Amino acid sequence: MLARKGVPLRERDFFTQRFTVEELRALLGGRSPSELFSWKSVLARQRGYQPGALSDEALLRLMAEEPTLIRRPFARVGDRLLIGAEAVKGWEG
Repeated sequence: MLARKGVPLRERDFFTQRFTVEELRALLGGRSPSELFSWKSVLARQRGYQPGALSDEALLRLMAEEPTLIRRPFARVGDRLLIGAEAVKGWEG
């Protein structure tokens, strides 16, 4: 959608080119890893992960190891990270 509007973007298939813990930390820009963690994913439910039960470092490590635990969609626009519904609204606007 963005490309059709002429907006330059850089895409990354993070299932084949996984994020490192450091990259995730930088992407979050000070936001809590809990915001990017996919609490409703099948894997999170199977493993019994609950909000507030894991440290920020544990969440970052888990997302780096298993990309299905990263909430989608998300987009980095300048210095802002848009996650979930806010990312979709950002793409539409």
